[in-house]
Amino acid sequence: MAATPVWSVDPRTGKQRERVAVEATPHEVDGAVRAAHTARAALADATTRAAFLRGAAGLLDGAADLVVAAADAETALGPGRLTGELARTTGQLRAFADAVDEGSYLDVRIDRADPSLTPPRPELRRYKVPLGVVAVYAASNFPLAFSVPGGDTASALAAGCPVVVKAHPDHPATSELCASLLRRAAVAAGLPAEVVGLVHGFDAGLELIRHPLVSAAGFTGSIRGGRALFDAAAARPVPIPFHGELGSLNPVVVTGAAAAERAEEIGTGLAGAVTLGAGQFCVKPGLVLVPDGPDGDRLADALAKSLAETGPGVLLDHRMRENFLAGVRERAALPGVTAPVAPGPGGDHAVAAGFLSVGARDLLEGGAHEPLLEECFGPVTVVVRYSGQREAADVLGRLGGNLSATLQLSRAEGEGAPGPAGELIRQVTELAGRIVVNGWPTGVAVAPAQHHGGPYPAATSHSTSVGGTAIERWLRPVAYQSVPDALLPAELREANPLGLPRRVTGG
Repeated sequence: MAATPVWSVDPRTGKQRERVAVEATPHEVDGAVRAAHTARAALADATTRAAFLRGAAGLLDGAADLVVAAADAETALGPGRLTGELARTTGQLRAFADAVDEGSYLDVRIDRADPSLTPPRPELRRYKVPLGVVAVYAASNFPLAFSVPGGDTASALAAGCPVVVKAHPDHPATSELCASLLRRAAVAAGLPAEVVGLVHGFDAGLELIRHPLVSAAGFTGSIRGGRALFDAAAARPVPIPFHGELGSLNPVVVTGAAAAERAEEIGTGLAGAVTLGAGQFCVKPGLVLVPDGPDGDRLADALAKSLAETGPGVLLDHRMRENFLAGVRERAALPGVTAPVAPGPGGDHAVAAGFLSVGARDLLEGGAHEPLLEECFGPVTVVVRYSGQREAADVLGRLGGNLSATLQLSRAEGEGAPGPAGELIRQVTELAGRIVVNGWPTGVAVAPAQHHGGPYPAATSHSTSVGGTAIERWLRPVAYQSVPDALLPAELREANPLGLPRRVTGG
């Protein structure tokens, strides 16, 4: 049977650029996973892992022109955006190297024996160990930061887990380039190149999630694709953790006081958030609650003006373009929905940004408007005009889980007693993993306190795919009870030879 070629395609023209690879056979997937599994022991040394991560960051930075050019040719995201994404990607790698050096991610806890307690407490020592081979499913909209060298890969390697990445078909050449740089960094650090594997093809992705030596998986993509893999992970004879980031509407609530205070500013800012990256950010605001009345009209006018001045954008591939156009047509045809700035075609290979508008009462009546409560990937948002806090709360009550929720408050609402703003904070906390006040959710800082996840369908677990605690997804705790010091792992020995931070209870 002939191998299926993998082509790099220019989304600006729809034309094939070059043949990059072939889709992996089941035998080749098995080989990549087994090679990664064999390489686990080499990742055990923390100093080596940290050097590897820093070396990978250095090689990516050194090849910045090549990496950015390859990614732009396959995604049309633009050199400026991709240069920033590369900096974020290498920053992540270095941040996880620092986390490995510091060691608190191991969560070392020691409870000294205390026979005087009832019941008596034995000597207990606990830390975390790597799970094993991690399958990483690359994202379409972030060819670097959420793909081959991205956060799932960086955090898994930092935890001591080899990775096998299933490349996204929208940027196979970028994936091959980045994988080769990571493998070079591994060899330079004294590790086997096989600590990073790469496979192409839809069927390869299914083989990967089912492989008995794969111990966990990370995914960023659609609800449909992520749920299929999540179900496959759960259906295995030995189920594995599946950390998927799926779909998110990222609601925004603009209070009446905020609209009265700065309607134009909010409308202009919203337009920027909706069109950033051609509306292909996972935290794009997709549903915006705006008060009915003159202040809401001013906000909508500012949004319309800014969107009308935004030029057409190229989406990541033609399938996404067709899905976007079909999605906006379906939503615009619903009863009571208008299109003050109609989103739609922007040329043969591009789309025009816009927004739809509907009254909260229409949205809440019956089930016909359910599509408005689902993500539409691309440069469009839905403005919902509400009358009173109760109506806004009822709309929020219809939403599923989200990566983010944003409140646009007046300055006065952010001071003094919580009042209605405090109730809004409480309500959106139930809906989202990150709450933003008087800002926009686009732009997810890579920082220790960051959380990029949320209730389902935003994510399939309660972990984060961004920030220092992302490493926790690839570790499991082990407790040692009454084990002689000489037999303990170095991380738990009494003398603390590795100098790790630890929490000790008892004398």
